[in-house]
Amino acid sequence: MPVARARDVREMFGRIVPRYDLLNRLMSFGMDRRWRRLAAAAAEPVACVALDLGTGTGDLAEELRRQGAAHVICADFSVAMLNAARSKVAGRPTDGTAAGSAARATVSWLLADGLRLPFRSGTFDCVTNAFVLRNLEDLRAGLSEMARVLKPGGRLVCLDMTQPPSGLFGEFYRLYFNRLMPPVAGALSGDAAAYRYLPNSLEGFPPAPVLAELLAEVGLTEIRVRRLGGGAVALHVGRRSFDAG
Repeated sequence: MPVARARDVREMFGRIVPRYDLLNRLMSFGMDRRWRRLAAAAAEPVACVALDLGTGTGDLAEELRRQGAAHVICADFSVAMLNAARSKVAGRPTDGTAAGSAARATVSWLLADGLRLPFRSGTFDCVTNAFVLRNLEDLRAGLSEMARVLKPGGRLVCLDMTQPPSGLFGEFYRLYFNRLMPPVAGALSGDAAAYRYLPNSLEGFPPAPVLAELLAEVGLTEIRVRRLGGGAVALHVGRRSFDAG
């Protein structure tokens, strides 16, 4: 990511930390928690070493831990987001309901750029991200890095916005997402620019089928796509090929 844009995006996310979770709940009508639970389950995290990239305030990382991950590395390029995630996740004990190593799960924190991950190839059993891909300057490079750090057979799980389907719902959603939501969220957060950025980030972002093709191009197999939120959100899951170099 070019330095200027990376700095702007980092600073933007840092500014909205205090009300980030609240606005996620409001903008998704409370569905974002369920989406993250589904993403964590798709990663099959029991007894695994997981990387949650662009962890934000740590909701998906917490789900990975709750569902049995042995160790979760929470990575983000925003110090403010990492601090918020640390406060939330590290201070919340696992409930012991997940199988395997849930009660002994550990979490660590890393300031990192998703385009240059500081890990050896084949490090992780699963890599997850939620609402991160649209913020990458070079989407293919970011996906390649995520695939690279997966063990052969490891799972990549991507949860993000996508272009809604055509029809009545799609028209309503576009009105909500592009016209109604930005000023309301901007007023509640005190940062109008941040929530003008959100709909703009979807412009030029590949639709779900094209994103699935990109996952195949970076060496993933068994790719599955599940539409959520009436089709406005997509959950992509793939495995790193056992033949990948």
